[in-house]
Amino acid sequence: MLPATFKLCAAISYRHLRNMTGLRRQAAVAISQELSRLACRSAGPGAWINQVRRRSSLLSSRLEEKPFSEAEMSYIKQGEEALQKSLSILGDQDGWKTETVVDNGDKVLSKVLPDVGKVFRLEVVVDQPLDAVYSELVDNMEQMGDWNPSVKEVKILQKIGKDTVITHEKAAATPGNIVGPRDFVSVRCAKRRGSTCVLAGMATTYGAMPEQQGFVRAENGPTCMILRPVAGDPSQTKLIWLLSIDLKGWLPKTIINQVLSQTQVDFANHLRERLARTVAVSC
Repeated sequence: MLPATFKLCAAISYRHLRNMTGLRRQAAVAISQELSRLACRSAGPGAWINQVRRRSSLLSSRLEEKPFSEAEMSYIKQGEEALQKSLSILGDQDGWKTETVVDNGDKVLSKVLPDVGKVFRLEVVVDQPLDAVYSELVDNMEQMGDWNPSVKEVKILQKIGKDTVITHEKAAATPGNIVGPRDFVSVRCAKRRGSTCVLAGMATTYGAMPEQQGFVRAENGPTCMILRPVAGDPSQTKLIWLLSIDLKGWLPKTIINQVLSQTQVDFANHLRERLARTVAVSC
Protein backbone atom coordinates (compact mmCIF):
# COMPACT_ATOMS: atom_id res chain seq x y z
CA MET A 1 0.00 0.00 0.00
CA LEU A 2 1.29 3.44 -0.87
CA PRO A 3 2.01 5.82 2.04
CA ALA A 4 -0.73 8.45 2.44
CA THR A 5 1.60 11.32 1.59
CA PHE A 6 2.76 9.59 -1.58
CA LYS A 7 -0.85 9.02 -2.64
CA LEU A 8 -1.46 12.74 -2.26
CA CYS A 9 1.61 13.59 -4.38
CA ALA A 10 0.52 11.12 -7.06
CA ALA A 11 -3.03 12.48 -7.09
CA ILE A 12 -1.75 16.05 -7.50
CA SER A 13 0.59 14.96 -10.29
CA TYR A 14 -2.17 13.22 -12.22
CA ARG A 15 -4.53 16.19 -11.82
CA HIS A 16 -1.85 18.44 -13.35
CA LEU A 17 -1.33 15.97 -16.19
CA ARG A 18 -4.84 16.61 -17.48
CA ASN A 19 -3.91 20.25 -18.10
CA MET A 20 -0.59 19.62 -19.82
CA THR A 21 0.28 19.14 -23.48
CA GLY A 22 3.30 18.27 -25.58
CA LEU A 23 6.74 17.99 -24.01
CA ARG A 24 5.59 19.14 -20.59
CA ARG A 25 3.02 16.33 -20.41
CA GLN A 26 5.62 13.78 -21.55
CA ALA A 27 8.04 14.91 -18.85
CA ALA A 28 5.37 14.75 -16.17
CA VAL A 29 4.19 11.30 -17.29
CA ALA A 30 7.72 9.92 -17.23
CA ILE A 31 8.40 11.23 -13.74
CA SER A 32 5.03 10.07 -12.37
CA GLN A 33 5.68 6.57 -13.70
CA GLU A 34 9.10 6.57 -12.09
CA LEU A 35 7.59 7.58 -8.74
CA SER A 36 5.09 4.74 -8.94
CA ARG A 37 7.90 2.30 -9.74
CA LEU A 38 9.88 3.45 -6.73
CA ALA A 39 6.84 3.11 -4.46
CA CYS A 40 6.34 -0.48 -5.54
CA ARG A 41 9.81 -1.32 -4.25
CA SER A 42 8.50 -0.71 -0.70
CA ALA A 43 11.45 1.48 0.08
CA GLY A 44 11.62 3.14 3.49
CA PRO A 45 9.95 6.53 3.92
CA GLY A 46 13.24 8.42 3.90
CA ALA A 47 14.36 6.84 0.63
CA TRP A 48 11.22 7.50 -1.38
CA ILE A 49 10.74 10.99 0.06
CA ASN A 50 14.23 11.93 -1.17
CA GLN A 51 13.43 10.40 -4.56
CA VAL A 52 10.20 12.42 -4.75
CA ARG A 53 12.03 15.62 -3.86
CA ARG A 54 14.69 15.07 -6.50
CA ARG A 55 12.23 14.19 -9.24
CA SER A 56 9.81 16.95 -8.28
CA SER A 57 12.68 19.40 -8.60
CA LEU A 58 13.51 17.94 -12.02
CA LEU A 59 9.86 18.17 -13.06
CA SER A 60 9.65 21.79 -11.99
CA SER A 61 12.77 22.71 -13.92
CA ARG A 62 11.47 20.98 -17.03
CA LEU A 63 8.09 22.64 -16.80
CA GLU A 64 9.76 26.04 -16.44
CA GLU A 65 11.70 25.60 -19.68
CA LYS A 66 10.42 27.86 -22.43
CA PRO A 67 11.45 26.48 -25.82
CA PHE A 68 12.28 29.14 -28.40
CA SER A 69 9.89 29.66 -31.27
CA GLU A 70 11.03 29.27 -34.86
CA ALA A 71 11.25 33.05 -35.22
CA GLU A 72 13.29 33.38 -32.02
CA MET A 73 15.69 30.66 -33.14
CA SER A 74 16.14 32.54 -36.40
CA TYR A 75 17.17 35.69 -34.50
CA ILE A 76 19.56 33.71 -32.31
CA LYS A 77 21.19 32.22 -35.39
CA GLN A 78 21.50 35.68 -36.96
CA GLY A 79 23.30 36.92 -33.85
CA GLU A 80 25.66 33.95 -33.91
CA GLU A 81 26.30 34.52 -37.61
CA ALA A 82 27.16 38.17 -36.95
CA LEU A 83 29.56 37.12 -34.21
CA GLN A 84 31.35 34.52 -36.32
CA LYS A 85 31.65 36.79 -39.38
CA SER A 86 32.95 39.68 -37.28
CA LEU A 87 35.58 37.57 -35.56
CA SER A 88 36.64 36.19 -38.92
CA ILE A 89 37.10 39.72 -40.32
CA LEU A 90 39.06 40.91 -37.29
CA GLY A 91 41.14 37.75 -37.26
CA ASP A 92 42.55 38.50 -40.69
CA GLN A 93 45.33 41.03 -40.08
CA ASP A 94 46.17 41.61 -43.74
CA GLY A 95 44.99 44.60 -45.76
CA TRP A 96 44.16 47.07 -42.99
CA LYS A 97 44.97 50.72 -43.72
CA THR A 98 45.26 53.54 -41.21
CA GLU A 99 42.45 56.12 -41.36
CA THR A 100 43.05 58.12 -38.18
CA VAL A 101 45.54 58.15 -35.30
CA VAL A 102 44.82 60.33 -32.27
CA ASP A 103 47.43 61.72 -29.86
CA ASN A 104 46.14 59.50 -27.02
CA GLY A 105 46.82 56.37 -29.06
CA ASP A 106 43.30 55.77 -30.38
CA LYS A 107 43.35 54.67 -33.99
CA VAL A 108 40.93 53.79 -36.75
CA LEU A 109 41.84 51.33 -39.50
CA SER A 110 39.84 50.36 -42.57
CA LYS A 111 39.64 47.55 -45.05
CA VAL A 112 37.58 46.79 -48.15
CA LEU A 113 35.96 43.35 -48.27
CA PRO A 114 34.47 41.92 -51.47
CA ASP A 115 31.21 40.72 -49.91
CA VAL A 116 30.79 43.45 -47.28
CA GLY A 117 32.32 46.69 -48.53
CA LYS A 118 34.45 49.04 -46.46
CA VAL A 119 34.70 48.23 -42.76
CA PHE A 120 36.30 50.26 -39.98
CA ARG A 121 38.22 49.07 -36.95
CA LEU A 122 38.64 51.20 -33.83
CA GLU A 123 41.33 50.25 -31.31
CA VAL A 124 41.43 52.06 -27.95
CA VAL A 125 42.34 51.56 -24.31
CA VAL A 126 39.81 52.72 -21.71
CA ASP A 127 40.96 53.51 -18.16
CA GLN A 128 38.20 51.44 -16.58
CA PRO A 129 37.92 47.72 -15.76
CA LEU A 130 36.16 45.41 -18.17
CA ASP A 131 33.05 44.93 -16.01
CA ALA A 132 32.39 48.69 -15.93
CA VAL A 133 32.72 48.99 -19.72
CA TYR A 134 30.58 45.89 -20.32
CA SER A 135 27.87 47.13 -17.97
CA GLU A 136 27.66 50.48 -19.75
CA LEU A 137 27.53 49.00 -23.24
CA VAL A 138 25.26 46.02 -22.54
CA ASP A 139 23.34 46.37 -19.28
CA ASN A 140 22.74 50.11 -19.80
CA MET A 141 22.36 49.93 -23.56
CA GLU A 142 19.15 51.96 -23.61
CA GLN A 143 20.90 54.86 -21.88
CA MET A 144 23.39 55.38 -24.70
CA GLY A 145 21.43 58.34 -26.03
CA ASP A 146 22.17 60.14 -22.74
CA TRP A 147 25.91 60.33 -23.38
CA ASN A 148 26.55 59.67 -27.07
CA PRO A 149 25.45 62.64 -29.24
CA SER A 150 25.49 60.44 -32.34
CA VAL A 151 22.63 58.38 -30.87
CA LYS A 152 19.17 59.76 -30.21
CA GLU A 153 17.66 56.60 -28.77
CA VAL A 154 18.27 52.89 -28.29
CA LYS A 155 15.28 50.73 -27.46
CA ILE A 156 15.23 47.00 -26.76
CA LEU A 157 12.31 45.55 -28.72
CA GLN A 158 12.66 41.95 -27.54
CA LYS A 159 14.93 39.83 -25.37
CA ILE A 160 15.54 36.24 -26.43
CA GLY A 161 17.24 34.06 -23.84
CA LYS A 162 20.24 35.41 -21.97
CA ASP A 163 22.42 36.53 -24.87
CA THR A 164 20.23 37.88 -27.68
CA VAL A 165 18.22 41.10 -28.06
CA ILE A 166 16.51 42.90 -30.92
CA THR A 167 16.99 46.66 -30.83
CA HIS A 168 15.84 49.80 -32.59
CA GLU A 169 18.36 52.62 -32.72
CA LYS A 170 17.78 56.17 -33.89
CA ALA A 171 20.95 57.96 -35.01
CA ALA A 172 21.15 61.73 -34.93
CA ALA A 173 21.89 63.75 -38.07
CA THR A 174 25.51 64.78 -38.47
CA PRO A 175 26.51 68.46 -38.04
CA GLY A 176 25.30 70.47 -41.01
CA ASN A 177 22.91 67.62 -41.81
CA ILE A 178 25.49 66.16 -44.19
CA VAL A 179 24.04 62.77 -43.27
CA GLY A 180 20.39 62.99 -42.25
CA PRO A 181 18.70 60.98 -39.47
CA ARG A 182 19.06 57.22 -39.79
CA ASP A 183 17.55 54.36 -37.84
CA PHE A 184 18.53 50.72 -37.48
CA VAL A 185 16.81 47.51 -36.46
CA SER A 186 19.40 45.02 -35.29
CA VAL A 187 19.80 41.66 -33.63
CA ARG A 188 22.59 41.70 -31.07
CA CYS A 189 24.23 38.98 -29.03
CA ALA A 190 26.69 39.20 -26.14
CA LYS A 191 29.11 36.38 -25.35
CA ARG A 192 31.67 36.13 -22.59
CA ARG A 193 34.57 33.74 -23.02
CA GLY A 194 36.82 33.83 -20.00
CA SER A 195 38.12 37.36 -19.64
CA THR A 196 37.03 38.36 -23.17
CA CYS A 197 33.61 39.77 -24.06
CA VAL A 198 32.27 39.92 -27.61
CA LEU A 199 29.26 42.06 -28.48
CA ALA A 200 28.08 41.37 -32.03
CA GLY A 201 25.18 42.45 -34.21
CA MET A 202 23.72 42.81 -37.67
CA ALA A 203 20.69 44.27 -39.40
CA THR A 204 17.44 42.34 -39.20
CA THR A 205 13.72 42.81 -39.78
CA TYR A 206 11.11 43.05 -37.05
CA GLY A 207 7.43 43.24 -37.88
CA ALA A 208 6.57 45.52 -34.98
CA MET A 209 9.14 48.13 -36.08
CA PRO A 210 8.50 49.19 -39.72
CA GLU A 211 10.34 52.09 -41.31
CA GLN A 212 9.83 55.32 -39.38
CA GLN A 213 8.77 58.66 -40.82
CA GLY A 214 11.66 61.14 -40.94
CA PHE A 215 14.35 58.43 -40.84
CA VAL A 216 16.19 56.50 -43.53
CA ARG A 217 16.34 52.81 -42.55
CA ALA A 218 20.05 52.01 -42.71
CA GLU A 219 21.69 48.63 -42.15
CA ASN A 220 24.66 47.58 -40.09
CA GLY A 221 26.66 44.45 -39.79
CA PRO A 222 28.33 42.35 -39.32
CA THR A 223 29.65 44.49 -36.50
CA CYS A 224 31.08 43.77 -33.08
CA MET A 225 33.01 45.04 -30.09
CA ILE A 226 35.66 42.98 -28.34
CA LEU A 227 36.51 43.83 -24.73
CA ARG A 228 39.40 42.37 -22.80
CA PRO A 229 41.56 43.50 -19.85
CA VAL A 230 44.87 45.09 -20.76
CA ALA A 231 47.65 42.57 -20.14
CA GLY A 232 49.25 43.30 -16.79
CA ASP A 233 46.69 45.97 -15.85
CA PRO A 234 43.12 44.72 -15.31
CA SER A 235 42.04 48.25 -14.34
CA GLN A 236 42.17 49.10 -18.06
CA THR A 237 40.19 47.63 -20.95
CA LYS A 238 41.24 47.14 -24.56
CA LEU A 239 38.28 47.83 -26.85
CA ILE A 240 38.17 46.89 -30.52
CA TRP A 241 35.12 47.97 -32.50
CA LEU A 242 34.42 46.61 -35.98
CA LEU A 243 31.99 48.93 -37.76
CA SER A 244 30.22 48.01 -40.99
CA ILE A 245 27.30 50.19 -42.06
CA ASP A 246 25.27 50.80 -45.19
CA LEU A 247 23.82 54.29 -44.62
CA LYS A 248 21.62 54.02 -47.72
CA GLY A 249 20.72 57.09 -49.76
CA TRP A 250 22.89 58.94 -52.27
CA LEU A 251 26.02 59.77 -50.32
CA PRO A 252 29.55 60.16 -51.74
CA LYS A 253 31.92 57.51 -50.40
CA THR A 254 34.40 60.14 -49.27
CA ILE A 255 31.80 61.67 -46.98
CA ILE A 256 30.71 58.28 -45.65
CA ASN A 257 34.29 57.28 -44.86
CA GLN A 258 34.99 60.53 -43.06
CA VAL A 259 31.76 60.37 -41.04
CA LEU A 260 32.19 56.76 -39.94
CA SER A 261 35.82 57.04 -38.87
CA GLN A 262 35.08 60.24 -36.93
CA THR A 263 32.05 58.60 -35.35
CA GLN A 264 34.29 55.90 -33.90
CA VAL A 265 36.81 58.40 -32.51
CA ASP A 266 34.02 60.48 -30.96
CA PHE A 267 32.41 57.37 -29.48
CA ALA A 268 35.60 56.48 -27.60
CA ASN A 269 35.84 59.96 -26.12
CA HIS A 270 32.19 60.06 -25.07
CA LEU A 271 32.46 56.58 -23.54
CA ARG A 272 35.44 57.65 -21.43
CA GLU A 273 33.57 60.72 -20.22
CA ARG A 274 30.51 58.66 -19.35
CA LEU A 275 32.50 56.09 -17.39
CA ALA A 276 34.43 58.82 -15.55
CA ARG A 277 31.18 60.46 -14.47
CA THR A 278 29.71 57.13 -13.40
CA VAL A 279 32.73 56.32 -11.27
CA ALA A 280 32.71 59.81 -9.72
CA VAL A 281 29.04 59.47 -8.74
CA SER A 282 29.54 56.02 -7.22
CA CYS A 283 32.49 57.19 -5.09
